[in-house]
Amino acid sequence: MTSVGFFSVLLRFFRIVMKKTTAFVFAAGLGTRLYPLTADRPKAMVLYKDKPLLQHVIEKIVAAGIDDIIVNVHHFPDQISDFVKTHRFGARVRISDERAYLRDTAGGLKFAEPLLEDAETLLLYNVDILSNINLNAMLKEH
Repeated sequence: MTSVGFFSVLLRFFRIVMKKTTAFVFAAGLGTRLYPLTADRPKAMVLYKDKPLLQHVIEKIVAAGIDDIIVNVHHFPDQISDFVKTHRFGARVRISDERAYLRDTAGGLKFAEPLLEDAETLLLYNVDILSNINLNAMLKEH
């Protein structure tokens, strides 16, 4: 690779990294599609390969270089809050607490608006969707 090619790649990388990207994880739903697994836990805490879905999602987001994450909660909210408080992910993980009223998708995002003030780029991620998508490539294109 020539020095011009190297610096071009480096410049594209810094354009992505320098943006303040916040991830918003939708985890407040009742998890009806996953019932009976969600009878005693939120869908975010359903285990897959010995880890809660939320952990898989947060680790993927952090691996993409995003260090500001908001998770909305409603169904068994304390289980998610306690999990976040007791784990280190290498990112700031904040809770948007919807325990009083489930606001659905757009309403949940609107409710969390005060937490999103510093975000230049917003990544939306459903906690119950596991994917092998390359988040870096997606962010670069969008």
